[in-house]
Amino acid sequence: MLLQLDKPLIFFDLETTGININKDRIVEISLLKIYPDGDEESKTRRINPEIPIPPEATKIHGITDEDVKNCPTFKMIAKSLAAHIEDCDLAGFNSNRFDIPLLAEEFLRAEVNIDLNTRRFVDVQTIFHKMEQRTLSAAYKFYCNRDLDHAHSAESDTKATYEVLKAQLERYPDDLHNDIKFLSEFSSFKDNVDFAGRMIYNENGEEIFNFGKYKGERVKNVLARDPGYYSWIMNGDFALNTKQRLTEIRTRETKNRK
Repeated sequence: MLLQLDKPLIFFDLETTGININKDRIVEISLLKIYPDGDEESKTRRINPEIPIPPEATKIHGITDEDVKNCPTFKMIAKSLAAHIEDCDLAGFNSNRFDIPLLAEEFLRAEVNIDLNTRRFVDVQTIFHKMEQRTLSAAYKFYCNRDLDHAHSAESDTKATYEVLKAQLERYPDDLHNDIKFLSEFSSFKDNVDFAGRMIYNENGEEIFNFGKYKGERVKNVLARDPGYYSWIMNGDFALNTKQRLTEIRTRETKNRK
C-alpha cells in the first residue's frame, strides 16, 4: 500500500538510557523517511549519551557504554538531524508519549532551534489501542474468534495468550483513512500544550495546568496570582519543553498586560 503523503513522513525509534524524559538520553536513533512517491531512505546512528548506560537498559537494547564511547554526541549531530527531518511529519510506536518528548528535550539541550509543534505526529500504538480493546478476553475473541472461558485463571489465561500469539499474523481490517492528517488527529494528544502533558487546553482553548495543586486552573491566572509557581517549575525536575512552553505563555501574558 502506498501512503498518501503531501510531504515526507519519517518513521523513527529511539533506544535510550531509560524512560525518564527529563533525565535520560538517546543512545541510538533510526529513521525511515518515506517520500510521497514511495521512495524510502533509512538512517541509523549510535550516539554517545554522555552518561552511563544502566545495565537494565542494555538488557533491552544490547547497547553498552563501550559500544558508544567513540560515537558522536547528540549535540554533534543535532543540526544535521534537524535538517534531515525538516518539513517532514513524524510517526512511531508510542512516539507521542515518549519518543517525541525525548527528542524535543535533546534538541533543546543541544540548543538547536526546531519547532516540532508544527509537525503532524502519527502514533501507531494509539491507533492500535483505539481500534482494538486491550483485554486478553477481547484479544482472544478478536484473533481466535472464541470466547475465553475462566478468564483470569492462570492456566486459562496462559493458554489463551499462546493462542493469541499464534494468531497475531492476521492482518487488521483497514478501517482507517489513508491520509496523514486523519491519522495524526486520530492518534495524537490534541489537548497537550507541552509534549509531557503538564499543561493542556480546556474546552475554550485556554491553557490549564494538568498536575499539582493548580490542576484544572488556567495557567495565566496562576502565573498572575502566584508568580513563584513559575520559578518553582523552572527550577524543578520538569522537561525543558514544559519550561519552554510555560515561558512562552508567561511572556505572552506579560505583553498582553502592557
